[in-house]
Amino acid sequence: MTGGHWIGASKALGRFVSVDLPYPHICERTVAAEDTASGLPLQVARWEKARYCAACAHEKHLKAHPSDSRSNIMPEAATLREVALTAAARGWHVFPLRPNDKRPAFPNHQADACTGRDPRCRNGHTGWEARATTDPDRIRRGWSETPYGVGIACGPSGLVVVDLDVRKPDQTPPAGCPHPAAHHGAEVFAALCEAAGQLRPVETYTVTTGRGGTHLYFRHPTTGPAQRNTAGERGNGIGWLVDTRAHGGYIVAAGSTVAGRPYTVARDLPVADLPGWLAERLAPAPLPPQRPVVVDLPTGRTGAYLDAAITRQLDHLRRAAKGERNHTLYVSAVALGQLVAGGAALTRDQAEALLEEAALSIGLSRFETLRTIRSGLTAGARRPRTVAA
Repeated sequence: MTGGHWIGASKALGRFVSVDLPYPHICERTVAAEDTASGLPLQVARWEKARYCAACAHEKHLKAHPSDSRSNIMPEAATLREVALTAAARGWHVFPLRPNDKRPAFPNHQADACTGRDPRCRNGHTGWEARATTDPDRIRRGWSETPYGVGIACGPSGLVVVDLDVRKPDQTPPAGCPHPAAHHGAEVFAALCEAAGQLRPVETYTVTTGRGGTHLYFRHPTTGPAQRNTAGERGNGIGWLVDTRAHGGYIVAAGSTVAGRPYTVARDLPVADLPGWLAERLAPAPLPPQRPVVVDLPTGRTGAYLDAAITRQLDHLRRAAKGERNHTLYVSAVALGQLVAGGAALTRDQAEALLEEAALSIGLSRFETLRTIRSGLTAGARRPRTVAA
């Protein structure tokens, strides 16, 4: 290692390899004569990869000695409380994760299974994003005794996080993948940057995940469309082993552990702006033209009541603040679902179309919108509301 990169790997792979990333796989690559002890070129055969490839050797060691890769000692509640307070001081909205896990601690139920018995769901299902906070008092209470992990809600925090994952042993690339041999998302991301004629952005706050992946933190653009998660909506994100987390997504904060593996700060730098070329690539596809939704309501008192109820819910949704929009959409869907189930002159399809039109107009994604609306309408149907004639 010298000059800020791994020389052996760089020569074998034919590209620059930074030392701030895990040693890359050079399986089935040729190592030049000047870099071998024998003075002869060396082809790293597949059956010899654990002998000549440092990355494979490390993985083999961790399989044989799992205690080296994961500690049985979890951070205490006080330590994790400081992690949460430190993140909140940066303006990042935090919420509890299950101890030593990456799943949210609350709620412990899905939106479509919400009964309203959880005191946090008195006014409708309240998910992790709506619960995320920067309030120090709430954080101290939340992490007073239980060693909850710390999740950071990207949307309310104004973050876009590029997630560079490590290939799992049994993971296969998707059909047509241009980088099928990649073992770390950093390799794919570097190739994407090169193809775009851009330098790889490294001067930003960076976290190493428990499995050796990398989280690059960026500030969400102040103009343009709201960035969304790319993993769920675009298959493998912007590339094989490369995903992003933004509105509707969260990441595990450095200082937390998942399955005994710690998340650690790799570069404690100010969060950089999301590069313009990357923001353009991640921008959601433009919406197709929307046709007005027409609902034939009865005349008289019943029709006037229904019209007012529908208008009230849609106006409430359109005025929702950032960070509260998906929760507000769910609450409005529950309300309209109650009317649909109560036999009002409003069908489920009409309610879904009205809610979708309003949700898309305030920047929610189609994928997230449809899922939330259907969950809300289903929950509302369990508590029908009739309209007096």
